[in-house]
Amino acid sequence: MSRTVPPNTTSPEPELTREGGRVVGAATPALVPPVTSGSLAEIPFRNAEEAPAEVVISRKDDSGIWHDVTCAAFREEVLAVAKGLIASGVGPGDRVAIMARTTYAWTLLDFAAWAAGAITVPIYPISSASQAAWILEDSGATACVVENVEQARLITGIRGQLPALRELWQIDTGAISQLISAGWGTADTEVGRRKAAVGPQHIATLIYTSGTTGRPKGCVLTHGNFFAEVDNAVELLFPVFKSVSSEPASTLLFLPLSHVFGRMVAVGCLRARVRLGHAASIATEDLLADLAGFQPTFLLAIPYVLEKVYNTGRATAERMGRASSFDRAARIARRYGEVLTAQVADGGPPPPMKLRAAHALYDPLVYRRIRAALGGKVRYVICGGSPLGKRLAAFYAGAGVEVFEGYGLTETTAAATVTPPLKPRLGTVGRPLPGSAVRIADDGEVWLSGGQLFAGYWNGGELQPADRGGWFATGDIGELDDDGYLAITGRKKEILITSGGKNVAPAPLEDRIRAHPLVGQCMVVGDHRPYVAALITLDPDGLAHWRSVRKKETLSLEAITHDRDLLADLQRAVDEANSLVSRPESIRRFVVLAEEFTEDNGRLTPSMKLKRRVIAADFAKEIEGLYAQDAR
Repeated sequence: MSRTVPPNTTSPEPELTREGGRVVGAATPALVPPVTSGSLAEIPFRNAEEAPAEVVISRKDDSGIWHDVTCAAFREEVLAVAKGLIASGVGPGDRVAIMARTTYAWTLLDFAAWAAGAITVPIYPISSASQAAWILEDSGATACVVENVEQARLITGIRGQLPALRELWQIDTGAISQLISAGWGTADTEVGRRKAAVGPQHIATLIYTSGTTGRPKGCVLTHGNFFAEVDNAVELLFPVFKSVSSEPASTLLFLPLSHVFGRMVAVGCLRARVRLGHAASIATEDLLADLAGFQPTFLLAIPYVLEKVYNTGRATAERMGRASSFDRAARIARRYGEVLTAQVADGGPPPPMKLRAAHALYDPLVYRRIRAALGGKVRYVICGGSPLGKRLAAFYAGAGVEVFEGYGLTETTAAATVTPPLKPRLGTVGRPLPGSAVRIADDGEVWLSGGQLFAGYWNGGELQPADRGGWFATGDIGELDDDGYLAITGRKKEILITSGGKNVAPAPLEDRIRAHPLVGQCMVVGDHRPYVAALITLDPDGLAHWRSVRKKETLSLEAITHDRDLLADLQRAVDEANSLVSRPESIRRFVVLAEEFTEDNGRLTPSMKLKRRVIAADFAKEIEGLYAQDAR
């Protein structure tokens, strides 16, 4: 299994394809040769051979203290758990499901299952019984590991539907110790034999899509898919993974390992020997405490997290009577970030002296506090899941946190495009990841190809290819600029066509409105309607702050949704979003809902995407009300 080449200081230029004067294709050459032998299971064993004393993971004990785990120690635990899985009857190619939050045990079980020759199947920890039953049945899982008693009861309740499921282990009642004990009589050589039989072409995992448009489908990702993804990402993002400063690279992972985004980074950290920590709770207080204790140098995040950090910072400033000062600091940060980005990317002039002086003034007052909320040492964020937006990206760049935006899907083992270091371009999701290519179809749909492109969909044991001659049609609408940078402008199936024939992409409007501190989520409607409208939910933290400032703590939630002051504040957010589009595309009406869109109530996917059909059905009456009278 080949190791990666020394870090590159510049990213390779993509080869561009033009038609009719515009760029319709971009392909970036790979930075590393493809892996031709071995599997992900070899990573802990190779690490232990090459750097046994190097710290590769830190795990938190019950008292909140972080303890380092060396490459040698992790290898021994992976080996012991793999032996336990083998002794328990897990065979080569068997599917082992994991249903747990983002924990050390998750990553340990992942690598141990691979070392035993098995295929891992993630299940989101808050999945319903029907969702879990479908994944376990379709994958044919023979074993399942859950985190707690609630999940154990859920799986036990559906075992009658799952004749293939033989084993069920529970992490918080000692599953890891039980497996290690079970494997005492299994020879180390049996693990070696299993590992040697698996190559890059074999299946590593089945990751089920979140089901925004129907029943989840199992994406078949091979060991080679992961190698193509992480090896090129690690080399391209060398400041992140290889740490060009004296501070060793590290990250605290808090996004779900059930999602390909978090999983890819976990594998990448082990591959690059970057210290990895896990944060099981994303409750604000818990996460802030973990960030402060672990002090990562980079983070993996979705835009929602960065929006929350920004909005929390502003709310704190407003409580202290310094809202106007924060707003000025934010404007300066955005200007500074824009100038700095242009300087780095295009050789533009440095920030002028007056801007540098203003930036220096606000660094200890505002920007340092933003960085402190991320743990104090974070200098890079890898952001994906949905477009971040130019304004927020510029703010973080100005605040001293460089954001590498990426774009991809489960089918592409996470990122297919990413912002290249030293060549950022705000408002885009970067260029094709080295070894990948992007094509824009005639109807504007984004097609992707590369070594990380999945093998197809799993259908009860049968593989169903879903590519088009090596290309995968994403369903997203986008465009490439003259230098091969991709911008995502909407979803093909989510494009609204008003009764007047105007095509409207809802995502840019929703993203801008959602950035407002009062807004939790936003869904734009208007398909086959006379004009565009929106459903808006309220962010609990933002609302609590607004109530306090406006002295409206006694108003009921129902009354708040009709409050004149709140509607005026939200109208300003809508007006700002409307400034992005023409009059026929603008939001003419909105309604504030007393309910939230959450994963728990089935209105959001685990990656925070809107389940539009569910929301439209749940709030059909409210949508009809938006069109009950003439538009304003």
